[in-house]
Amino acid sequence: MANLVAIAYDDLDTAKKMTEELGDLVKEHALELQDVVIVEHKGDGKVKLHQPSAVAGGALGGALWGGLIGMIFFVPLFGMAMGGAMGAAGGAMSDYGIDNDFMKELGDKLPEGGAAVFVLAQQATADKVVPAISKFGGHVIQSSLSNEQETALQAALDEGAAS
Repeated sequence: MANLVAIAYDDLDTAKKMTEELGDLVKEHALELQDVVIVEHKGDGKVKLHQPSAVAGGALGGALWGGLIGMIFFVPLFGMAMGGAMGAAGGAMSDYGIDNDFMKELGDKLPEGGAAVFVLAQQATADKVVPAISKFGGHVIQSSLSNEQETALQAALDEGAAS
């Protein structure tokens, strides 16, 4: 079962640094993610979602398969071009994970200039993940964790911000 955690930060830069740390944790196999989104409450009052692009991955996969199929029919460049276009279109249409309206609603509650990182994690090694993200501080604004887990996470974030 996946867990959703949203952590608010004072600025976008801190949120971006935290997501970079999440990327490192994924590489170390300490964290398995379904979705990560940064929600920014801009100075003009608008809410912007920063989502990793599925378009690039779709285009790359499509070009690979298109090239292979094109080689079979002796037109590899045409196959790669068509496959890339189809893969990019498929990647652009596959928005799964955390509901955008839900994130925008919570983003409206952030102070202007603030940001939040929404994480939908399939699995996590807590003794590696919590110390890595706690150094950025932050405040848990939404989670599907148990009350005890959420309290422990917030305490770690508070401790990390203090040091």
